[in-house]
Formats: sequence, structure tokens, C-alpha cells
Amino acid sequence: MNVDGYHAKIDYDEETDQFRGEILGLSGGADFYGSSSEELRREFKKSLDVFLEVCKEQGIAPRRHYSGKFNLRIPPELHEKLAVTAELQGKSLNSLAQEALQRSFTV
Repeated sequence: MNVDGYHAKIDYDEETDQFRGEILGLSGGADFYGSSSEELRREFKKSLDVFLEVCKEQGIAPRRHYSGKFNLRIPPELHEKLAVTAELQGKSLNSLAQEALQRSFTV
């Protein structure tokens, strides 16, 4: 679910017999509940507005900061195949991996 450029993951919560949404990529936690898509969207907006207001009052950036770096552990055989593939294509291993990752995201 997407509201104002923010994304949420929706799961079913058996304890409350409702759907629970968690807003992703925030510098803190924000969730919401609803029984229908309309209610979820409305509660998403309310929760997001409250979170953004608190961030503004406290001088906190609402979105989590990402450095652009992360470690990835793969089998040595895969590492070798990727390195050779990158070299054959005249690319760095980083460029090859970045292109593959960009093709796979859903947001």
C-alpha cells in the first residue's frame, strides 16, 4: 500500500482479526490497523500524519538514512561466476550486481 510516497507492508493479525500495516523506511516505527482496504488507507494516512508531525516537532528526519553500502554473502562458486560474467561484459562486479538488483525491486 502506498500513501504520499510512503509504502506499507500489510499482514493479517489473528489476535485482533484485522489487517495490520507497517510503514516502511521510517526512522522510527509507525503502524496502523483496519478491517477493509478503505479503513487501512485512512488509518495509514492518520498514522503517517502523526509520525511526520512528531518528527517535525522533534527535528528528526522521518525517513531512515541509507548509506548505499551493504555486505552480501554468497557462495564462492557464485562469486567466481559473477566476477567472470562482469569481466566478459566489461563491467565491474558492483555494476553487474547493481543492475541485477534494480531489475528485482517492486517499489
